[in-house]
Amino acid sequence: MKSNVRIKRIENALAEIFKSEAESKIYLFLYLSNGVRSSEIAQGTELHPSTVRELLAKMYREGLVYREKIKSEQTGKNPYIYYAASPLKILKMFARKIEGKMNSIAKLVEERDCIKIKVEVEKRIT
Repeated sequence: MKSNVRIKRIENALAEIFKSEAESKIYLFLYLSNGVRSSEIAQGTELHPSTVRELLAKMYREGLVYREKIKSEQTGKNPYIYYAASPLKILKMFARKIEGKMNSIAKLVEERDCIKIKVEVEKRIT
């Protein structure tokens, strides 16, 4: 029960970053899995398969997930196996986005003063 609460909290935090509950579900499912097909993601997240495919393509273009084509004996296209990008990469991307927005605001508010905001992500040494 405790892990379900933790997973839901992580999912909610990711939704803040991705601005999409569906994308956060997909990312978290991929992060907790070790390479899965879009059909498995749709089952695991309870999202519609076409929604999953559409969002995976978007997330791939944005660098939030990566994929690997696998050989299939079935006729048709060879499917992809999807993986989550590292959480550190996601945090860095989010930090850069926030940094850009804050600097845009700073330029508008204080055009005469030179204000620059920089967000840094440090690795924790354990």
